[in-house]
Amino acid sequence: MSGESVNAAQMIGTVGGVGYLRPAPGTWGSLVALPMAWVLHMLGGFPLLALATVAVFVGGLWATRVMTEGQDDHDPSEIVIDEVAGQFIALWAISYPSWAHGIDITALWPGWVGGFILFRLFDITKPGPVGWADRRGDPMGVMLDDVIAGIFAAIGVMVLAGIAHGVLGL
Repeated sequence: MSGESVNAAQMIGTVGGVGYLRPAPGTWGSLVALPMAWVLHMLGGFPLLALATVAVFVGGLWATRVMTEGQDDHDPSEIVIDEVAGQFIALWAISYPSWAHGIDITALWPGWVGGFILFRLFDITKPGPVGWADRRGDPMGVMLDDVIAGIFAAIGVMVLAGIAHGVLGL
């Protein structure tokens, strides 16, 4: 593989070097996804965030494949593009209703907090299918465990919103 391809893969896989921040590079990757998601949502609403999520997943799969080729470690900690994809999915739970109902997405700040915390919780603890995907030991597993953690987090945000707005009447 050419040096330019490896450099491009490192830029994508580490999200411009964010993956080299210590401690907890996965948390840094998730944090950097928040303003990225906000900008995408502000520019094109939920459709642009969803499209960007697909692009991040595909680009992340390629970058992970390039960065781990011939390596023993299938999921080095500096690869955080998977956290960006998963965090974007977690935020779909607030981006879609904001876009569909004309709500200012910053007014849904509890969903931002909940989406971040739940995503990190599911990504770190790796329950059920998240752990299954992680144990695949290949680039698809690297990306897929965070996608599943993001789906779990999005569901959690929706459940918490239902409790807050329905049960508690807030």
